[in-house]
Amino acid sequence: MKLSSAARSLALLCCVTLGLSARAQDLASFEKRVTVKVLPNGLTLVIMERPEAPVFSYYTVVDAGDANDPGGESGIAHMFEHLAFKGTKDIGTTNYAAEKVALDKVEVAYAAYDDEFRKRVGRDPQKLKQLHDAFLAAQKEAQQYVIPNEFTEIAEANGASGLNAQTSLDDTQYFWSMPSNRLQLWAYMESDRIANPVPREFYKERDVVMEERRMRVDSSPIGRMVEQFLAAAYVAHPYHRPNVGWASELGQITATEAEAFHKIYYVPSNIVVAVVGDVKTGDQLPMLEKYFGAIPAGPKPPEIPTIEPPQTAERSVVIKEPTQPLYLEGYHRPDYRDPDDAVYDAIQDIFSNGRTSRLYRSLVRDQQISAEAEGFSGFPGDKYPGLFAFFAVPNQGHTPEEMRTAIHKEIDKLKTGGITDDELAMFKTRARAELLRGLGDNVGLAQQLAIYQLRYGDWRELFNQLHKIDAVTKADVQRVANKVFVDTNRTYAMVEFSAPQQAKGDKQ
Repeated sequence: MKLSSAARSLALLCCVTLGLSARAQDLASFEKRVTVKVLPNGLTLVIMERPEAPVFSYYTVVDAGDANDPGGESGIAHMFEHLAFKGTKDIGTTNYAAEKVALDKVEVAYAAYDDEFRKRVGRDPQKLKQLHDAFLAAQKEAQQYVIPNEFTEIAEANGASGLNAQTSLDDTQYFWSMPSNRLQLWAYMESDRIANPVPREFYKERDVVMEERRMRVDSSPIGRMVEQFLAAAYVAHPYHRPNVGWASELGQITATEAEAFHKIYYVPSNIVVAVVGDVKTGDQLPMLEKYFGAIPAGPKPPEIPTIEPPQTAERSVVIKEPTQPLYLEGYHRPDYRDPDDAVYDAIQDIFSNGRTSRLYRSLVRDQQISAEAEGFSGFPGDKYPGLFAFFAVPNQGHTPEEMRTAIHKEIDKLKTGGITDDELAMFKTRARAELLRGLGDNVGLAQQLAIYQLRYGDWRELFNQLHKIDAVTKADVQRVANKVFVDTNRTYAMVEFSAPQQAKGDKQ
C-alpha cells in the first residue's frame, strides 16, 4: 500500500529522530538549561547544561572573517587564526619580557627589508640581501625564547580533543572538547589567547599559509577557477577576495598588521563563547565571568559599508589548460536575514540532496554526461548577500558547455513547472532531521548556539528555523527561481581542456 507524502515524511522524521534526546526537540526544555550572560566588557557567554557525560565542548565565534581583511592585507583574518595557537604572554615562552624586546627587533628589521623590497625604482640588490640577513638574524634571536606548540600540548595533555579552528569569509571559530574537570583550565587558556596573543614565529607561520595557498589555489584547477569566478561575480564587495588571500598581499603581511587586526576585531563585544556539557551554571558562571570578563573592552567594529551593486549583464571566466574540465555558475541572492532564506534551502535540497535530486538524476544517472553535479546556496558566505551556485564535472568526452546547457534546462523546468508535493515534503523532512541531528551532541550544540546567538542576538532563532522550513510553499520556490535565476544575474566560469603546447625543438 502506498503511503501519502505526508505519512512518508512523518515516518522518516520519526526514524531519524528516535535516537536523539527528547530534550533536543523541545525549546522549553532548552530554555531551562541555557543561560545567556552578556558580560560588562561586552562578551556574550552561552552556557547549556547537558550532564550526560563528564565532558564539555565549546565554540568561540569571532564576528570577523576574511571579508574583514583591510585593503592590501587579504588573508590576515586567516593568518590570525594560525597565530592564535602560538601561545600568549604566559604560554609558549621561556621569558616573555626578553622575547618582547626580540620580537620588536624582528618588526624593525622586517620593516627595513620590506621598504627596500617594495621599491619599484632604485632597489639595491646588495642592500636588500643585507637587510634580509638582518631580518633572519632577528628572527633567530627571538626564536630562542619560544616553547614550540606549548599551547596545543597543554590542552591535549589535559584531555582536549578535536582541537581546531576555521576561518571563513564571515567569521572565525575556535573549538575543542575536554573533560569537565578541566573547565577552569580551558577558561584560563581561551580567555588568555583572546586577550594576550603573541605574534611569535609569525613569519615562519606566514610561509605555512603561503604553502596552503599554493596547494588550495595555485596548484588546484578548482581553486584557480573559484578564485577567478568570485573576482568576476563581485566587483565591489570583499567577497571577491579569496579567503586565503592574494599571494602578493599575503606574502607581505606583518606581525604589526596582525596585532592591529586583533585590536579592532578581537574585542569582547564582537565575540560569542558557547559552552555545552557537564557544566553547573550556578557554580561555574562566576569563574567564567572572572576569566572572560577580564578581557579588555572595546567598541564593536563597524559593519562593512560596501554594498555590491546590482549585476546587469552576464559575466564569464574561461580558463584553458590541460586538466579536467569543470563548470561553475552563480546567481546573486540576499543574505541569511532574507525572508526567503529557507526557500533557497529548499531549492538546494531539490537540486542536490542525494541520488534522488534533480541534478543527479538528470546529469549523472540518466544522461551520464557528468561525474558530479550539484547546486548550493550561500556561497562564498551568507552573512552578506552571496550566491546560489551550480557546479558540474563533465565525464570524459563531454564539455563544460554541455554542463551549462543541462543545468539551464533543469533551472527552466523549476521556473516553469515548479516542484511536486513529494519534493517539498521530503525537503521539509530532511531539513528538520538535519537541524535536529546537529543538536545531538555537545559539539554541534555549542556551534549552533554560538552562531545563532551571534547572527540573530538570540539562540532561540535556531528553533524558529523549523517554522520557516514548514512555511515554504511550492509557489515560493517557483517565485524565487524566476526572480533570481536570470541571465543578467549570472556569472559563470569554466575550465576547458587545452592540450599542452610543445616547446620548439620537441620531436613531433
